[in-house]
Amino acid sequence: MNGQHTEQAQACEHWVETLDDGSAVLIRPLREEDHERDKRFLSTIAYEARRFRFIAGLSGAMPSLDPRWMPVDQHQRMAYVALAHVDGRLQQIGVSRYAGTTGSLRCECAVAVSEDWQRKGLGKRLLQHLIVSARRNGYQCMVSRDLANNYAMHRLTKALGFSSRYLGGDVSEIVHELDLSA
Repeated sequence: MNGQHTEQAQACEHWVETLDDGSAVLIRPLREEDHERDKRFLSTIAYEARRFRFIAGLSGAMPSLDPRWMPVDQHQRMAYVALAHVDGRLQQIGVSRYAGTTGSLRCECAVAVSEDWQRKGLGKRLLQHLIVSARRNGYQCMVSRDLANNYAMHRLTKALGFSSRYLGGDVSEIVHELDLSA
């Protein structure tokens, strides 16, 4: 299969996942037509959650997580959205992203889940799909750089096999790393 067909197949992939509470959600790659919905979703996340998940995350790979600066190319930059029917409308309830670090086989990731959908296994499922995609695209290490008091991310990364360490003598940020070659 050539590169263009592989990208098209990856762009069409999708999963209907059943969360821990029995809710069904659709997870699929972020598409160009999703950018406005994604921007609205990110604006609904509470300030503290945005700070936990995005200010520390994707620190060096991209200037911001504004959709205009985070185009998905199915290789160096990937994003998966989670969608669910809420009050009769399809709404974005989560997103996971990675961005490849220029000149290396590392990628940095971030995950966000709407407050109403947290603690149901959605973040884990989003990150699992992101890990599979990063491996498929040849990355050898996935990194999440987070604030040290982001306990939800600590639990999530630990459950998925990431190792964790503080940055030098700074205990305000922690780096979670996953060896993707294993």
